[in-house]
Amino acid sequence: QVQLVESGGGLVQAGGSLRLTCAGSGRSFSRSVMTWFRQALGKEREFVAAVTWGPPRSSYAESVKGRFTISRDDAKNSVYLEMASLKPEDTAVYYCAVGSPGITAIYSIPSRYDYWGQGTQVTVSS
Repeated sequence: QVQLVESGGGLVQAGGSLRLTCAGSGRSFSRSVMTWFRQALGKEREFVAAVTWGPPRSSYAESVKGRFTISRDDAKNSVYLEMASLKPEDTAVYYCAVGSPGITAIYSIPSRYDYWGQGTQVTVSS
């Protein structure tokens, strides 16, 4: 059974930092694009960041570019999101998602990803 488990969320003041971790099990994700999405209350789920496999290539939403960094550790079947200079508008449930093996394209559409974690809440206070 494939599972993705996020951790590292919490309450932080504006300007602070958090590191999210998503650990996978059940199959290897070493040949899959790994991503982070987020969903704020009352809003649609939105793309945050992605990292490809092979020579890693990353992509970010404009709203987090320069503040967030995505990375992966295939030996641990994990993906990370380092978040700095957090703003109240970053408050959301953050989800990791993994794409089909062998595909290197990065999509910002949630339906393109096969596996999802349960999410971790990030709350940024002003």
